[in-house]
Amino acid sequence: MFNKDREQATTKASSSGEATTLIAHGTSLKGDLNFHGSLEVQGSIAGTITADDDNAQIRVIQGGAVDGKIAVPTVIVNGHVKGDIFATKHARLASKAVVEGNIYYNTLEIERGAHVAGNLVHEIPPTNISSFQQDENVDSDNKTGV
Repeated sequence: MFNKDREQATTKASSSGEATTLIAHGTSLKGDLNFHGSLEVQGSIAGTITADDDNAQIRVIQGGAVDGKIAVPTVIVNGHVKGDIFATKHARLASKAVVEGNIYYNTLEIERGAHVAGNLVHEIPPTNISSFQQDENVDSDNKTGV
């Protein structure tokens, strides 16, 4: 099931003209990384990973590892992440995912077998719709505030 989504995500990134950055198996990167488009981690990264692109996604493939904070709109994990994840759009944990840290998400998908050692925090993105304010001068006999 994960491979089907992987192919769809790759096709989506390729068809939109966005580049895919690959940290290949056996490659290790130390330091912060900022990218556009899609990032696929098969090796290891030690540092903070961020993306300014609203459509950016990171995929930590089985065998891949990230030691640091991830702040990317769409985060797909099937490897090991040690650090907090901030997914403003969608977070997906596949069956082999191991996350040691908190996950801040808008939408979340977790397959059976995934492991999280941390908190799951649902964060709703800000909108331009303001919330209703309660009238402080509501008469106790008139509960509707009219």
